Amino acid sequence: MPEDNIYQKLQHIHAQVKYIQKSQKATQYSYAGSSDVLGQIHGLMDDEKLLLLPTIMNHHLESAANRKGSMTYFTELDMVMTWINTENPDEKLECPWYAQGVDIAGEKGVGKALTYGEKYFLLKFFNIATDNLDPDSFQQNVDSQKQPEPISSTQKKTLIDLFESMAGVTQTPVVKVQSGYLKRAKTNSIDKLTSYNANGLIQLVTKQLNEQTEKVGQ
Repeated sequence: MPEDNIYQKLQHIHAQVKYIQKSQKATQYSYAGSSDVLGQIHGLMDDEKLLLLPTIMNHHLESAANRKGSMTYFTELDMVMTWINTENPDEKLECPWYAQGVDIAGEKGVGKALTYGEKYFLLKFFNIATDNLDPDSFQQNVDSQKQPEPISSTQKKTLIDLFESMAGVTQTPVVKVQSGYLKRAKTNSIDKLTSYNANGLIQLVTKQLNEQTEKVGQ
């Protein structure tokens, strides 16, 4: 089977990290710290052979004195967060990003901005929810509000046809082709696919079938 591309690898992480509990306490609120976010995602990035490279493109620093005369430093960073597929280093995804940090000592503004920026980039890129509930309660709450739409008969027929076509082009038993793709979708039966996952699988198999057909034609 062809290796997953960078978008598929990122989708695998997106599917696995849906929620991060707020474990850090401030004076008046709780929040998810950088260690909470990285702790959830770092291992998944390693599994998918992905690196995230932060690059500072521009910066701006402002300073002002507060009422007590102490200086406060406000650092702004224009950044590019670049995903790199280490299995194919030429395959990259660049995402413009912005970060800021406030410091009273003067030397930690950039570090705070980088830490803040990385945390929120990951939270927003993967659409991760944060909440005070424990993970199980949160997921039960989400599941109770929405029921995934099951695979349609049209989608099922399309997938079966695609599996048979891929089997013919690659000279691979159709059972093996089907089980391989269903494993990627984390299921062992085509009937257990949701409509959303089925649509994603249709796009993936169609793309890879076209690639395999071109190779055979060469």
